[in-house]
Amino acid sequence: MNFRKQLKPEAVGFQLAPMIDVVFLLLCFFITSQIFAQWETEIDITLPTAETGLVAERLPGELIINIRNDGGLVVNAQEISEERLLEMLQRVSDLFPGQPVLIRADRTTAYEEVIRVLDLCRQADIWNISFATGVPE
Repeated sequence: MNFRKQLKPEAVGFQLAPMIDVVFLLLCFFITSQIFAQWETEIDITLPTAETGLVAERLPGELIINIRNDGGLVVNAQEISEERLLEMLQRVSDLFPGQPVLIRADRTTAYEEVIRVLDLCRQADIWNISFATGVPE
């Protein structure tokens, strides 16, 4: 006699736990990437506005140089000297030709300070330069 019942394999339904794990990991990724995208804009710089200016999409690997109104240079949330900036730009130019550079200068920054940074970019043979502007309110 066979007292065992014939067990039919149950159909595997939608697995909810792995889906929740994947959604949670995606959420963590996008939150952390948003934080990294905001770090450069947290520096106390008031950008000049332009009527035809557009909010440009950030390019991958874009180097952002912030110029404070007192002429201080900030890259990656660290204040650096002109010599260190020139060394950094030369390394970037050697490793990645055509590397995009974004210059963010305060609206009260002297024009001379912006030209000084442009000259450093030229010395390092960087030609892909753009300027950040704000959108009028």
